[in-house]
Amino acid sequence: MITLDILVANETGLDRVDIEHWIAEGWVRPRAGGDAWVFDEIDIARLHLIRTLRQDYRLQEEALPVVLGLLDQLYDSRRRLRRLCDALARTAPPDLRAALHAAMLGEDEASPPA
Repeated sequence: MITLDILVANETGLDRVDIEHWIAEGWVRPRAGGDAWVFDEIDIARLHLIRTLRQDYRLQEEALPVVLGLLDQLYDSRRRLRRLCDALARTAPPDLRAALHAAMLGEDEASPPA
């Protein structure tokens, strides 16, 4: 956890004005720490992602909320799938796990007609 001042001083390519704008837009949501924002690792990663999208990929600001929203949905789906897989690995009988694994690999599909 670091403050905005430390973040700007230590992170190359991140500008205070840009970060404040991205916070105002709601694209990054650091925690309030008294009279300063406090950034966690996930916040810093998001800042770098936004910077990359804007500078390296030249994504227009109007498109950024859409792209960030889609990425958030993707990450949430991956997180849920990981939890489901973990739960199955802990609780499902071995034969069910093997059948699910084969189904995910497409091994349960019938061979196409000759």
